[in-house]
Amino acid sequence: MSGCGIMPFSFEFTAQDIDQAVSHSQLLSIEIEFSLKCNLRCPYCYVSAMENPTDELSCAEIRDVILQARDLGARKIVILGGEPLIYPRIMEKIEFIRSQGMQVELFTNGLHLTKERARRLFDLSVNVVLKMNSFKDDVQDKLVGAPGASKKMRAALRRLKEAGYPHGAGFLAVSTVICRDNLSELPSLWIWLRDQGILPYFEILTPQGRAVHNDELNVPTEAIEKLFYEISAIDRTRYNQIWDPQPPLVGGKCLRHQFSCLINAQGFVMPCVGINMPIGNIRQKKLKDILGESEVVGNLRDFHHKIKGPCGKCDKADHCYGCRGAAYQLTGDYLASDPLCWKNTAYADKITKLPVSVDGFIPHEAPMRLGDRLIKIGERTAEVETTVRQDMPFVNDNGFLDETAYLEIIAQASAAMIGFEDYGRSNKKPEGFLIGTKQLEVLGRARVGDVLTVSVFKYAKYGDFGIIKGSVCRGADVLAQGEVKVFRNKI
Repeated sequence: MSGCGIMPFSFEFTAQDIDQAVSHSQLLSIEIEFSLKCNLRCPYCYVSAMENPTDELSCAEIRDVILQARDLGARKIVILGGEPLIYPRIMEKIEFIRSQGMQVELFTNGLHLTKERARRLFDLSVNVVLKMNSFKDDVQDKLVGAPGASKKMRAALRRLKEAGYPHGAGFLAVSTVICRDNLSELPSLWIWLRDQGILPYFEILTPQGRAVHNDELNVPTEAIEKLFYEISAIDRTRYNQIWDPQPPLVGGKCLRHQFSCLINAQGFVMPCVGINMPIGNIRQKKLKDILGESEVVGNLRDFHHKIKGPCGKCDKADHCYGCRGAAYQLTGDYLASDPLCWKNTAYADKITKLPVSVDGFIPHEAPMRLGDRLIKIGERTAEVETTVRQDMPFVNDNGFLDETAYLEIIAQASAAMIGFEDYGRSNKKPEGFLIGTKQLEVLGRARVGDVLTVSVFKYAKYGDFGIIKGSVCRGADVLAQGEVKVFRNKI
C-alpha cells in the first residue's frame, strides 16, 4: 500500500495483495450481515435495526456464500450486523469460517459477550472489533441509545483482556465514530488504546441511515482535519507510527472496493455499507457472476481512471479516493468526489450532485432534447425525469405527445445514463444514435405539462453499441415500454 510511512494497523492488505486481487478479479475479504437484529439504537447507525427482520439469509445460504467467497480468494470474513452476538448460531458460523482457513473479523458491541465466548474467540484467533465511543458513561450511552450500555461495554473489554487479548493471533480493536459529542476526548482515547496495544479504528460518520436524522452529531470539516493531524502528530512523536492523514479512517486507508464487498442480511450484494446500491442477490446468481458482471464494481476497481472532480485530480489520487460511501450518500454518484474531505472544501461547486440537468452529457440540444434531469443511477440503471413541453417537435396542436417520441425519450435517457459516467473526466463531445427498437408497447398518451419518469436498464453492450430496456411512466401509470438499440461513443 503506497503512502509516506508505516500504517498504524493491519485492517487491510498489502499493495501487492490488492493489485493481484484486482488483476485476477478475486476477493481478499467480504463483509456479511448474518442478521439485522440489534440490542442498541445507535443514532449514527447505517441501518435501521429491526426487532424482527424478515426474509433474512438461512444458515445454508450463509454457509454457501462463505464458500463462494473462499473460492474467489477471500482470506477474511468480516461479520457485521445488527449485533452478531445475538445471532443464535454465531459461534458455529465462526468455527466454520476458521475451518475453511479464513480469518474472522467480528464487529460487536459486546453486550452479549460472556467469559466463555471471549475465551472461545481468543482460542479461534478471531479479530474482535469492540464498539467504544467515549470514556464518559452518559456520552457512551447516548451514542448507543441505551442507558447502562457503557458499563456493559467496559465489562466486555475486561473479559476480552482476561481471555488473552490483545495478544495472540487475533487482534483486538475499538471502533469509534467521530462525532460532535466525543470530538474533544478522541486524542486521549487514541493514546489510551495505543498504550494497551489495542488498535484504534476511528472513522468519519457516514451520512446515511439514522445519521441522516441526527444532524447534531456532525462535525465541521475543518475540525475533522484538525483531529486527523493532531492524532497523526501523536502517533509520530509517541509511537513512531508515521502516516499521512486522509479520510475516512484515522491512520488508515479505505480501498476495500478493490478487493471486498458486502452481502447484507437479505442476500443483496453491495460495494460496501456506504454504497448501499444493490448489484445483485446471491439467491438469484452466484457471487462470482454478480461481481464479474457488475459495472459498478468494475468502475470502483478502476478508480484511477473513474473518480470524478477534485478527487480524481488530487495529488493523493494514486492511493486514495476518500470515502465512496460519503460520496454516494451526499451526491447520489458513487464516483463523485468525497464532499467530506477537507481537501475538497474549496471545490464544492466542482462536485456534481444528483438530481442534475442532462446538459453536457447527452448530445441533444433544445428543442430536440427530451430529457430534463438525471434523477438516479444504479447498477446499469438510471432514472431520468422530463416534462412534456409545447415546443417539443413531437407535440401536436392538441398538446399530446406523439407515440413515436417514446423511442427517442428512452434513447436519450440511455445517453444520459452512459454520458454521466464520463461527465467531467473527458472533453470529448458526446454523440450517439438511435438504431432500432424491439417489442415497443404503447399503453398510454402524454400531454403538455405531464412529468414523465424514464427508467432504463443497460441489458447488453457490444463495443459502443448497447441494448437498453426502458419504460416511460406518468406517476404509477406505464405509458410505454420496450427495448432500444443505441450507439454511443462511450458505451
